[in-house]
Amino acid sequence: MRINHKIDDFLNTIFTNIMGGGNLQIINTLEKYYTYGPYKPKVTIENEWVSIEIDTPTILTQEADFRQTVALCEKGKYTEAKTILSRLIEKNPSNSEYYRIMGQILSDEGAQDNAINCLIDSLRWDSKNGWALTMMGNIFSRFKNDIPTAMKYYNQALIANPSDYITFTNIGVNLLQQRQLQDAKRYFIESLKINGEFPNTHHALGMVAEMENELQKSFEYNIAAIKLSKTKDAIYLNSVNNAVKISEQIVQTGVAKGILNEYRKKLIAEGGTEIEIVEDEKIPTAARMEFAENYKRQHHVVRYKPSYPAAEHLVMHEMVHLDFVIEARNKNLNQVFFSNSTHKSAFEKEMEPSFKRIRKKGHSEEAITDFLKILFSALNHQIYNTPIDLFIEDFLYSNYPVLRPYQFLSLLRINQDGLKAVTDEKVIELTPKHLLSKVKVYNLINITQFTELFGVDFISDYKASPAELKQAREFYDEYKEYKEDREPGEEYELVINWAEDLKLTGFFELEGETQYRNRTNMDTFYKNLEEDPMGLDEINPAKERAMERFRKAQQNIGINMAVAEYMVEALRFFDEKPKERIKRIAAEIAMQGSQGFNPEIRNYSVIAIPGKLFSGYQIMAWCYVGFALAIPELLSQLELPYDEEYKYALAMI
Repeated sequence: MRINHKIDDFLNTIFTNIMGGGNLQIINTLEKYYTYGPYKPKVTIENEWVSIEIDTPTILTQEADFRQTVALCEKGKYTEAKTILSRLIEKNPSNSEYYRIMGQILSDEGAQDNAINCLIDSLRWDSKNGWALTMMGNIFSRFKNDIPTAMKYYNQALIANPSDYITFTNIGVNLLQQRQLQDAKRYFIESLKINGEFPNTHHALGMVAEMENELQKSFEYNIAAIKLSKTKDAIYLNSVNNAVKISEQIVQTGVAKGILNEYRKKLIAEGGTEIEIVEDEKIPTAARMEFAENYKRQHHVVRYKPSYPAAEHLVMHEMVHLDFVIEARNKNLNQVFFSNSTHKSAFEKEMEPSFKRIRKKGHSEEAITDFLKILFSALNHQIYNTPIDLFIEDFLYSNYPVLRPYQFLSLLRINQDGLKAVTDEKVIELTPKHLLSKVKVYNLINITQFTELFGVDFISDYKASPAELKQAREFYDEYKEYKEDREPGEEYELVINWAEDLKLTGFFELEGETQYRNRTNMDTFYKNLEEDPMGLDEINPAKERAMERFRKAQQNIGINMAVAEYMVEALRFFDEKPKERIKRIAAEIAMQGSQGFNPEIRNYSVIAIPGKLFSGYQIMAWCYVGFALAIPELLSQLELPYDEEYKYALAMI
């Protein structure tokens, strides 16, 4: 095939700036454009015309074999590839790429001298074959230890292709081997200017920074190399190892101590409560914050395991937890997460079918009971901490870049522990599958953030199902939406949202802190009953959330006969009781139900009615009746959809 173009303004229009450098630029531009794989056209200029000859028959007859050769090389099937390649060279001995690929195969097989001979043939047919020039440089550098000769080929590759970032990086590596750091750095930086996403260059700059004792820079370059790696190849693995090594060196400098102390002073000033930091290897988690209010102390305590790497990160993490609580408290939006015997009973009931199987395997009741306790505690720890921890780690990453090496080491260990917890054969044997799946989802959320922050990815090690991966990804995307404009206390919404989606809300309560503290303090409790029985003057996002869930659940239910019968029971109990007593009972139930009642739970109690246990529907029915009789002006505030049930109950008395 022959293509002819007139050399005029129109040619300059369809090939932009083709005429800026004379005939040589015209030839180079058209040769590059009309090259098909290894098949280059012949470009000639005569008078006002340029002619491009494309060897179409050769392309048609040899292209399939060439592609097959490349595919075989990618699979490491060199013997088959060489057979086809030898046939191609025999048919078309002027094709530079055929020799170049043969040289690469021979080099991979360890036959460096034969590889050099093939590459020389490649360059004799095309002295500007950049890949052949780079390969020659690699062979002389890596296998012949002949740096000067290698540099000749590398420099020639750059002349042939000034935008070849790979060659720039290779030259830099060779200079680095000769300890010429500044010259090496110059080549690496040039490579980054051409392609800032080549992981090899970042990895190499990390090595330079380490040699210059710029540890923080070295860490950042290695993390960039990890993030940019498409596969877990040698560059990825070496960068991970280097990041760990450099981080450990940074931790040894103690740079975190000053930052930690300053942050601690800031929180003491803002919260008005002293903070004590305590080493404690006996705690069940890597670290925990003990709030003064929960332990009836005058100070908060941060406990952490010093055996964990970069333990300063653990302490900072817990103090950010306190920081978030102070923010929420200032707007009366803080919430308290807790569980009691009712929640534990609900958990044990749900686990019972699965544990029948475990009993049959000969495990003792004591061992099963202990394991249930551990599971219950660990699950609730995940439910509460996972979404909040995401915000905390983002806060640390964004506000304390100097501490990222600490954060990297610490989270690496924590996530590795999390992986072990759900892939350990004993854990898999004992833990019900549906529960283990939910634990996996929470772990996958944490690992997704770790991968996003530091690039290290071992999600595939979880062997998670598509559904688990999808759920974790959806949760993480929801977190990212909240992260963009997070307000104090909003993290609690994710605690509930995710627990609802995973059907885990029966194992804990999340209640407004003001309401929780008042409810657990009897003097304050009774005072509030008298002054504000419905808590109308309080901000209680937990109550609003619970009521909304309850309303949705009741939308499709007609008259609830169970509720109506419980109302008849309540009406009979309240008959002839003083109005003030009815009011106090109703208000106590309403205060207890500020979180919402669970219809599935059957052991609610009321202080003012000792010895009686109520089911969820029963206690709601009694609450409604109490308000209808003693505080009718506030009945609508209950937002209980039981008007028809109450009419029915009145008719039955």
